[in-house]
Amino acid sequence: MQQNNKTQLQLGFVPLTDSAPLVMAKELGFFQDEGLDVVLRKQNSWATLRDKLQVGILDGAQMLAPMPLASQLGLGGNHASIITPFILSFNGNAITLSEALCREVCQLHGMPLNSLPLPLPASLLKAVIDERLHQGRPLLKFATVFAYSSHYYQLRQWFSDADIELGTDVEVQVLPPTSMVAALHEGVVDGYCVGGPWNAKAVRTGLGMTAVSSCDIWPDQPEKVLGITESWQQANPDTTVALIKALRRACDWLEVVPNRFEAARILSSVTYLNADLDVVAPALLGSCLVHHRLDPRTIPAYNRFSSAGQGGDNNPDPAYARFLLNQMVEAGHIQLSQYQQLDSEQVFRADIYAQALQQVQTAVL
Repeated sequence: MQQNNKTQLQLGFVPLTDSAPLVMAKELGFFQDEGLDVVLRKQNSWATLRDKLQVGILDGAQMLAPMPLASQLGLGGNHASIITPFILSFNGNAITLSEALCREVCQLHGMPLNSLPLPLPASLLKAVIDERLHQGRPLLKFATVFAYSSHYYQLRQWFSDADIELGTDVEVQVLPPTSMVAALHEGVVDGYCVGGPWNAKAVRTGLGMTAVSSCDIWPDQPEKVLGITESWQQANPDTTVALIKALRRACDWLEVVPNRFEAARILSSVTYLNADLDVVAPALLGSCLVHHRLDPRTIPAYNRFSSAGQGGDNNPDPAYARFLLNQMVEAGHIQLSQYQQLDSEQVFRADIYAQALQQVQTAVL
């Protein structure tokens, strides 16, 4: 590594199950093996994390997959040339409904809880929405973690399949992931879309039902990425490659099921998620908790990090960026012309990833 490349790094993360690649690369010494001294900085909200990355307080961060694109387009803040050279995870989100809303769905359709189909079609909520409108009751309120997030677009798609329009038929607000369960408990929201462990937390505490997972809506689309600024990457090309190599090792390590027990134990600590082990572990082990009175669903790819030894899944293919940009257009967040003017290959940097992968393959030879 060239001497002018940084080796002491501040990396941001949000307390979620899919922060596992960053956490395990730190805990298992993979960063250290690449000559990096990494401090992980927990952030409460995605907006705070983004702002700290933009101004250089953080060297890099776990980010929502659409965030580099949104930053390049200047959505929700200042324009910033944030790029991603590495996909950290796929899937991992779910939509949870409050216990009260579940009862309302069951009563309106004359169905016991254990007869509700899973994944739950949003059409069953359509009847609730129409009934509330007829009675003059308030709109249902749902929360998502960030305006320009896969969570928002997944929630939108789930509802739109039942001709339910966000913002018109259902109110939407943004809350930090760690605030979701409390908001459900206090009746601030009727449901939310969030990553683990905050769906399982609501189920374990008897506050809600996890109705549908992101695997049901968008199977195997990228969820979290490594975000860095373009200027930082240009100043630290060797450090960028070292980060990719360490994170790739962590993702491959996480593909071994017994390792995920250890990951869950570490993630549950106060340092990281500060959540009970029985809330963190299920999703990592392919189990989606549905309701405290129902059996869990088996979803093997609930949290996916890579295909061990292959590395292809971590490649930030620009095709993923184009998929996300399409979602932004359909949601009315950007114009088609903005999509067309943005070069996806300059945001999802498969070229940088390929450089790191080549070094790994050369070292093996």
